[in-house]
Order: sequence, then structure tokens, then C-alpha cells
Amino acid sequence: MDRERLVVVGAGMASLRLLEELKAACPGRYAVTVIGAEPEPAYNRVLLSSLLAGEASDEDLAFRDRAWYAANGYRLLTGAPAQTVDAAARRVTLKDGRVFAYDRLVLATGSEAIRLPLPGAHLSQVLVFRDRFDALRLKELGVPGARAVVIGGGLLGLEAAYGLVKLGCAVTVVHLMDKLMERQLDAKGAATLRRALEAKGVAFALGAQSKAIVGETRVEGLELGSGEILPADMIVMACGVRPNAALGRAAGLAANRGLLVDDALRTSDERIFALGECAEHRGVVYGLVAPAYEQAKTLARALAGDAAAYGGTLLSTNLKVSGVSVFSAGAIEAEDGDETIVLSDPGHGCYRKLIVRDDRLTGAILVGEASDALWYLDLIASGAPLGPLRDDLAFGRGFALAA
Repeated sequence: MDRERLVVVGAGMASLRLLEELKAACPGRYAVTVIGAEPEPAYNRVLLSSLLAGEASDEDLAFRDRAWYAANGYRLLTGAPAQTVDAAARRVTLKDGRVFAYDRLVLATGSEAIRLPLPGAHLSQVLVFRDRFDALRLKELGVPGARAVVIGGGLLGLEAAYGLVKLGCAVTVVHLMDKLMERQLDAKGAATLRRALEAKGVAFALGAQSKAIVGETRVEGLELGSGEILPADMIVMACGVRPNAALGRAAGLAANRGLLVDDALRTSDERIFALGECAEHRGVVYGLVAPAYEQAKTLARALAGDAAAYGGTLLSTNLKVSGVSVFSAGAIEAEDGDETIVLSDPGHGCYRKLIVRDDRLTGAILVGEASDALWYLDLIASGAPLGPLRDDLAFGRGFALAA
């Protein structure tokens, strides 16, 4: 009996995790073809800022080599962007003209960096920070003494800024909002992070509108809405990403911000699935790795014929932002009736805020010291009553459990 043809468009982290889960859930059930636009197999995008800063090598970013795909019966095509999906004929056509028929199709096309349509944005020293090529290009331009302006004070912008500072650049971060990482941090947490990054050499222009890139043949600066011009030799646009849903949208799949999927990660076409940053589940598009991995596990079970449902992921951030530990999960601001517990030590760059509602932890922000992050995340996710843990909750797991 011929195996079903499974085509996966996208060869990034979500795609690779799906292949690993398929290997465990139903080895050999499908004849799998993986189509990737980038010239290499999946690599660890989480470490791109470390690659830029010189703290990680290309080898550190590597996951599975080509031999692994072949050994597991996966046909891997790289440097091969998909151009169209014909849902009626069940075919994927690549930009080079090759055509692949499928019985089931998975779209794992990720997201693309947002480029602001500013005057001067066409200059070659205006870059984004999204993939390995971007990191290498930034490293090329980021010579000691170079002046860099990063547009965007979210996670990606701060990571780019830190990497460029480590290379010896003079860096200013321009952010439209009046605080950093406004989706993950409250005002005091953001201020704590800002002070820590300023101590590392990053300058900031907050509440600032980017108006135009100055320069005729090369970047000379960034003009702000106030009229001020920040001198620059390079501009990095790190102001967000959008789901790369164009391929599915053109094929007639239902879409909003991303491709709409149900709890089995199925799109509006029963033979086509989507996961990761191109998918929208229950109104949410996740831009993080953990939800994509959870989706991959669910989708592998569904493709194996098991009953599987993805119920969504509790949004959390747990990482080092430019060398500073930052964790955020659940609510970041209290509602009426909530209790707020705050520990703040500005001298040591540490800030901790916990939100308690009806004896349950509903939100946590940690800046500067986040060793108990996963414990707090478990408490939020479980919704369990705090009980005797409540009195010592702010001091962390070791203290609260020993009390």
C-alpha cells in the first residue's frame, strides 16, 4: 500500500519539531517532503542575538543535519521557496517550477519582519533582524565605532541592540511607546530593564516616532517626529513581525492575521494544516517557540490518527534580554480586587511583581533575577490555591516551600 504524501512547507523550528514528533507518533506512515525557502535546514533562531554578539557560533545554532532527515525518510529541499498552493488539485508549485502533489499539507511558513515604509528605507544599510543572514550582515556592518539606531524596544530590538553594543557600536534604541517591552512588563519592570541596559551602553529614545531615514546614497541618520536627527551609519528595523500567511491566503484558506486553525491545527481546508507563527488559533497568533512546539505535538498525534486537541498556550516570556534575566507570565497589571506583591531593589537591578486573585497566582514579572520563573509559571498554569504559600510567595520557591 502506498504511503500518503505529506508535504510540509517551511523548514524552520516548528517544522523540525513536527518531524521529530511524527517520528515518535507514526514512523513511516507518510512519505514526507519538506520544502524550505532558506538555504539551510532548521537552526535555532533564539540564539541569533548570541551569534550577532559573538557569544555563539554557527555550530551552536545547528539542530539536525541533512543526514538526519534522510535517515528518517524525510526528503528535504532547501533554498526552494513555494510559490503557489492549488488546494483543488492538491499541488504545491515552487518558484523554480517544480510541482509536488500532496494528500495532506502542512504550512509552517513562520513570519516575516515588518519594514516601516519610511523615506530612505531602500538604502542598503537599513536592515531587519530576523534570520541568520540578517545577523551576519549586521555583524559585517557592526564594526567598532559604528553608530547604529535600532527601531523597536521589544525583545527583538533589545537583542539586536545588545549584540551591536558587544561588537563595539554606539547604539540608540528608538521606541514609539514610553516603556520597553510594553506587552510583557509594567512601568517599573520596564524601567528596571532600561537602567540595566543603559549600564551596558545602550541609549534610548522612548515615546519617539521614526519619521525618515537621512542620507542620499547611504544611511546618515534617523529623523524623529520631533525633528531631532540621530546620527547613524546603520538602521535596524526590529519593530515586530507579521504572520507569513500569503501562501495560504492566496490558496483560499480562511485567514485573519494568520491562517485560521481549529484545535487539531486544521485550516478551512480539511487536508491542509498550519502551525507556528503563520497560524491563528482562537484569535491568537503566537510569536514564540514554546506554543509552536506544543502545536507540533498535537498535529503529529492528529496526523497519526489519534484524537488530539490544542487548547492554547499560557503566554510567557522567560529569557535573558541582552544579558538581563526577564520573566513575564499572565496578567501584568492588577484588576479591581486583586492583590499586588512587589519586591524592588533598584541598586541591584532586581524587580519582582506578583498578582494574586482569589488566592491564586494570576501574573508574575521578574527582572534581573528569574531563577524561580518556572515555579511561578506552574502556579499560574495550574490555578491551584496558594494556601500557606501565600505569605512567603514573593521570596521564591525555596523559601516558600521551606516555610
